[in-house]
Amino acid sequence: MADYTQKEIKEIRRLLRTAGNSVMYRKYLSIHLHMKGYTNKLIAETLDLDQHTVGSYIRIYKSQGVDGLIPIKPSGRPRFLTEEQEEQVYDTISNKTPEDVGFEGVKNWTAKLACLWVLEAFGVQYKVNGMLDLFHRLNLSYTRPTYVLAKADPEKQEQFKEEFEDVKKNS
Repeated sequence: MADYTQKEIKEIRRLLRTAGNSVMYRKYLSIHLHMKGYTNKLIAETLDLDQHTVGSYIRIYKSQGVDGLIPIKPSGRPRFLTEEQEEQVYDTISNKTPEDVGFEGVKNWTAKLACLWVLEAFGVQYKVNGMLDLFHRLNLSYTRPTYVLAKADPEKQEQFKEEFEDVKKNS
């Protein structure tokens, strides 16, 4: 306990109370127990950790402080499109029809159509599932289009519905 200042001990206690997940809680608890004088072996047995893991937590804490215990988020795979290109995709999909960008006779965007447009516009090939992931990341929602006949006569539709109900009742 002599190796640590009262400020460090208070900080670890505060972090123990506010730890957002169990991994961070275990790391902070390992440090806290070490501050109280427990051996790495006893800490490992108590917290069901490997003794080397406890040792690495303590070593990291001593060299880098609390910030060293926070896991670094992996960068993941690089995106196919730049941020500006993704903004252009968002703007195009949300404000233009496929017909506006060169797909004659097509009024509604589909993921497959967006793949074709991105290939033409940026030279980047997406699969449909990848494009759906991009839509999700850009907060674009999509639905399957429903078709309504533009020249449908409402009176004839009502007449059909009535006749159909009669057929159903008599069957």
